[in-house]
This record gives sequence, C-alpha cells and structure tokens, in this order.
Amino acid sequence: VSHTWFWNLIQNDFKTGNIDLEGCMRLLEKMQINFDEDHLKHIFKKTLDKHSGDLISMDDFRALYRALVHRPEFEELFKAYSVDGKILPDGQLLKFLVKEQFQTEANETTALEIIMKYEPIDEVRKKRQMSFEGFIRYMNSDECSIFKSQHKTIYQDMNQPLCDYFISSSHNTYLIADQLMGPSHLWGYTSALLKGCRCLEIDCWDGNNNEPIVYHGHTLTSKIPFRSVIHVIDKYAFMSSAYPLVLSLENHCSPKQQEVMADCLKTILGDKLLSSPIGGEVDMTRLPSPEALKFKVLVKNKKVGTLEQTLLRMEDEYRGETEEVSDSDVESESEDTDDTLPIQSKGPSKRRAERRTSLPAQKKTKVKKTKIALALSDLVIYTKSQKFVSFEHSMQHQQCYENNSIGESLARKLAKSSAKEFISHTTRFITRIYPKGTRMSSSNYNPQEFWNVGCQMVALNFQTPGTQMELQDGKFLDNGGCGYVLKPQFLRDRNTTFTPRNVGGYSKPMSLSIRLISGHQLPPSSMSKTNKADPKVQIEIYGVPEDQARKKSSVIKSNALCPKWNETFSFNIQVPELAMIRFCVEDEISLSNNEFLGQYTLPVLSLNTGYRNIPLISKDGIKLESASLFAHVWYY
Repeated sequence: VSHTWFWNLIQNDFKTGNIDLEGCMRLLEKMQINFDEDHLKHIFKKTLDKHSGDLISMDDFRALYRALVHRPEFEELFKAYSVDGKILPDGQLLKFLVKEQFQTEANETTALEIIMKYEPIDEVRKKRQMSFEGFIRYMNSDECSIFKSQHKTIYQDMNQPLCDYFISSSHNTYLIADQLMGPSHLWGYTSALLKGCRCLEIDCWDGNNNEPIVYHGHTLTSKIPFRSVIHVIDKYAFMSSAYPLVLSLENHCSPKQQEVMADCLKTILGDKLLSSPIGGEVDMTRLPSPEALKFKVLVKNKKVGTLEQTLLRMEDEYRGETEEVSDSDVESESEDTDDTLPIQSKGPSKRRAERRTSLPAQKKTKVKKTKIALALSDLVIYTKSQKFVSFEHSMQHQQCYENNSIGESLARKLAKSSAKEFISHTTRFITRIYPKGTRMSSSNYNPQEFWNVGCQMVALNFQTPGTQMELQDGKFLDNGGCGYVLKPQFLRDRNTTFTPRNVGGYSKPMSLSIRLISGHQLPPSSMSKTNKADPKVQIEIYGVPEDQARKKSSVIKSNALCPKWNETFSFNIQVPELAMIRFCVEDEISLSNNEFLGQYTLPVLSLNTGYRNIPLISKDGIKLESASLFAHVWYY
C-alpha cells in the first residue's frame, strides 16, 4: 500500500524525466519533509555515485527518501507493536501509547485522533490503522516532543498576587549588540516582546527639541526617541502574551521632559496604560494578579509620596508641578557603586571621585535630590521603585507596591549570607536583579541562583546569546510562554523555611533516567567540507546547588546525519520544581576544543516521558528545523 501511495505522490514530478538536486528539494518540501541541505546534498551525491550524470530517477529518489526519513530506531519500535511489520492497528497504537509513552489516560479515541492527524495514506487511515509512514510523522511531531504539550498552554493559576510569579525580564532592552558601542535599536524591544518578555528597561535622557531619548547614558550607543519606543511597545505589547507588561524606567530626564514622557505614555498607549488602581480601590496589603491586570502596561519608576496622595491629587488639576525626592528614598542602577563604570557615571567624574574618597560619615550627608514631575509620578501605581536598604528595613517600612532593584554582585552576596531573609523578602516584594555595569560586552550572569531565592524579575541582556539566555528561554517556555511562571509554593509562603542550600522537608526527590538513543540531521561542523561532525551530547541539570549536575556522552566519529549513542544517564533531583535540564550538542574538534552545534533547555517538570524527540536551537536562539535528538525519558 505504501508503495503505491509513494509512487502516486511523486510521479507528477518525474513526468518530464529524472530530476536534479533542486527538483529533489522541491519535492521534499511538497511532501513536508524537513531536511538539512548539507545532509541532503551528501545523500544525493551518494545516490548519484551509482551512475553517471547529475539527475536521479524515481527509484533513486525512493532510496534517498528512505535514507533520510526511514530511521531504523523508529522502525524497531514500529515492528515491536505491528502485527505484520507493515501496519499498526489502533489497538496496538494504544498499547504503544500506554506502555512506551506512559500515557496512562490514553484510550481508543486518543489513538484514533493520532491516526487521523498523522496517517498520510487514505486507505490505511480509513481502516483505523497506521502505516510506518504515519508512525514516522507522529514520532517527529510536537506531540512526541520532550516538552509536555499541556505546558504549552497557560495551565497555572493566574490569580495570585504579582509577586508570586517569576516574570520574564530584560535589561538594556534597546541594545542589540554590546553595552558600550552597540546600536540602540527598536528591534531590541520588538524581539523581546515577541519572545514573551514582560518587563522591559527603558533608559531615558533629555534630548533635543524637548524630546526624551533612549540610549545607554555616557556611552557611544546610538539614540532613539522615547516616543518611537512607546509606539513599538503599543504595537507589540500583547502579541505574545495577554499578561501585564512592566516598563522599568531608568529615568535621567529633567522634569520638563518627564512631562513629555508622561504625555507620550498616555496618548500612545491610551487604555492600555494602567493609570489608576484597578476598581478604583487600593488594597494596601496585596498586589493584584496577572489575571486582573491583563492587557495593561504598568510604569515602574520613582514616585512622589504614597498611592493615596496620588488618588487625592487625581481630582485636582496640577500640570507642570514637580516635587523633590531625596535619593535615599529611590533606587537607581547607577547608584550601585559596586556595579558602576566611570563611563556610565551620572554626574561629572569629579563628583564621583569626591564621593569615592569621602569618609562614610560625610557620605551620609550628601543626599542628592531628584526632581520628579508629578504627571509621571502619578502613573506609577503598583510598581514604585524603592531604594533597597536592607531586608530588615523593608520588613518594617516597605509597602507591597514598592519594588527593589538589586545589582547582581550585592544580590549574590545576600543570597549566600542571608538566603532565608532574601526569600522572606521575595515572598512579599517584587525584586529585580540586574547585571553589573562592568559587563562591557553585555555578558549575562546565571539567572538560576536568583530564581532559587524567589526573585521575580531577573533581568538579562536578551541580545546576548549563551547558556544564561538559554536558561531564561527554557524557563519561560513553561505556562504557555506567557512570561509569567508561578513560583513553587515554598517560595510564596511567607512563613517558609526553605533555602537553596538547605532544602529540608521541601525536597520531593525525583529519580530521572534518560536514554540518549540517537541524533538526526545535526548541523555539520564548520570544519567539515561536507556533512560531517564528531558529535557528543552534554546533559546538564541547573537548580539548587545539590541538584547541579553534568553528564557527557561519548563522541561519535564523523557522523552528523544519524549518530547513535544508546547511552543511559541517571540523575537524582531533590527540588524538581526549580530544576532545569539542558541538552547541548557539540562537535569535538580536539580534546580541548568543542564547537557548539545546538541545544535545548526546559524545566524538569515539563519533561514528557517515553520515546521523545528533542528539538535543537542554534546559538542565536533559532530553532534548527531539521535537527533533533531522540531519547527515552523516564522518572519516578
């Protein structure tokens, strides 16, 4: 049957005779078969070697198709459940789903739906059966991906207060290269929003003609109008997620231009801008939920006075007023001297030098005043930037709508020395972590250590590829990619005693076993003139310190098309709720040198069990359409 189906499918393309490589590619595309050009060229050449010329016949094409699509590891599984090696009746497919894929809740309807969706041969499908062709299409589908399909939708409770979620956050969103020289660009905002980022940073400075501009102050990055940034945000804010978007303003503007900013936000964003508390009432004890703030843009900035004062003012007209806020009340990234470069200095370097050399006693008396336009201040409702003093100070004085930003160096020290207090703080207040200014090339820190203590906004440079950004992307694949992931209960409960180094009774040990079976159409090495690589796979666990682990497969020489490993790796994970797993494929160039080929990172609790395909993502975060790993996953 599959024989006839195949001829009928391709004969049209051979009407005018044999086909060349171009024709071969077109035909595979028509058949919706993903292929890597290097691998296809290699198989095509091998097919040609049997005869002269550069055209292949129908028989040749069938051989090529089989070499590319009919994977022996799939055939083995198919034959184990098929009655005659050719057909899988719905009952047998159901057995496969329950026994091999651990889909205990699967029934006849499940099996039928799969047959209807993936079986390409009409007469087989009508008999409620599956051919090997259908089985291959099913095994390569998203349904057989290692990422749980339930987690591709929003499945978590979205009615908890904002501080109960990890929130996808970006730092220096306007940069698309490094911090000091890179172009500031609207694409930085567009791409972060399309990735589901829910907290953007906007560095605002006074510009010409009373138009505020966005760039990395005192550096050579290019400048973009604040107005243009807000237009882009207006257009893309809710394309990838309906949940609230926070604009973290790093504000260096004069009161006059702050008014222009306020006006831009109001006129461009219109109803999307949250400019008064939901329902007119302010609950001083609890932040609203992502659900309650759907399709709203929140402004995170310094604020004059309290929310109540704002509400009273809303009844009066007060254009053009400013008030002073002493810098002891507000936070600003550049104030974190530990993390500041002279090149990003706020004032003349002379003043910085004074401040550096003056004695601590004198330091306290130098309080810098910041003028804030009330028009902008009053747009700050639930996200008021408040300078972090200490956990104790926050416990006594901080309101739930006041948030802190802590530089990574200080945050790292606090996470080590006072994890319990840090977690107690993040159960109550939204805490944003940002990379230190000395990271000239916009490199990133490992976000995991700050998620471990419950920090909601762990801001990364989205423009910088690497493991850190891969962890970020992997974490926020969860919950439908909406940019909000509910924190585990032990990081939300105000009386929690959990700490990452002492998980105590919060441990829910998981025994995870992964049999790495094979790879398919892996990207060839950049050193190879054809389609070769010497691939090896690293499987890494990120999480609380005792869960961190890394295991390596052996190297398969000179095979990127279909390397076979068949190696099993076991992990014991104490806190699966915080754990991430990363599969990284590398080409071994020499004993000390590896070339990155692709990776996939996901939360451990989003792992599917059974025989699964693992998609691969390039260095730049683009899905490699034809490359994948094949593995068997099991845990209890």
